[in-house]
Amino acid sequence: MIRWKLTIEYDGTPFMGWQRQGHGDSVQQTLEDAYSKMTGEKDLRLHVCGRTDAGVHAVGQVAHIDLAERYTEKEVRDGPNYHVGEWPVAVLNAERVSDDFHARFNTQKRYYRYRLTCNHPTEPQLDAWRSWHVKNDLDIDAMREGAKHLLGHHDFSSFRASHCQGKSPIKTLDTIEITEFTDPLRPGRQIMIDVSAKSFLHHQVRNITGTLKEVGEGKRAPEDVKTILEACDRCQAGITAPAHGLYFVKAEY
Repeated sequence: MIRWKLTIEYDGTPFMGWQRQGHGDSVQQTLEDAYSKMTGEKDLRLHVCGRTDAGVHAVGQVAHIDLAERYTEKEVRDGPNYHVGEWPVAVLNAERVSDDFHARFNTQKRYYRYRLTCNHPTEPQLDAWRSWHVKNDLDIDAMREGAKHLLGHHDFSSFRASHCQGKSPIKTLDTIEITEFTDPLRPGRQIMIDVSAKSFLHHQVRNITGTLKEVGEGKRAPEDVKTILEACDRCQAGITAPAHGLYFVKAEY
């Protein structure tokens, strides 16, 4: 058997998330079924770097799969893309790796991006399921000031989903950058929140985004983010940003 590292892109809109489930379509099921059709083998399993929730997208998700030795790199990349049909998922790259490589456990850093579209009265239709639409303008400088308090090694209980299965709320946020740009093809201001860490708690990025959005609206002061973090209480933080603005960007090994 040969172990392959796969780089995968998908639109999370029609999926119940990455993980195979009994009550809806998933990215994992779609790709595993595609590889089964390609190889004629059953019980093939993909191991992923970061399981994404329903509606979350990926531009550089990483997974690995073990296949028989007879397949070429091109076949491992292009074969499943043919068999997924109209599902919005594609293998972008297939790379042969050592047998001890693991897409999840060998990850040194994960990168996520959250997209917001603000300062526009109507929801952009082409980006309706690609970014979070905020009608009012956001103070990006205030958001940046608030975000500084989140950098480093902290107890992130205030930004952790109640059903998070992580063993500890202690995480190290390596980077958080907030940028903006205008696009003539997209109405309003485009704001990106980019974060990186070795690992994240469930909904951590979305809960951080929801809090920083409230800072940008003037509902909270930048220094309130520090108070929220130190409270270690989910009830003190902002709302959970919707899933459709979140993207898994890449992983480092």
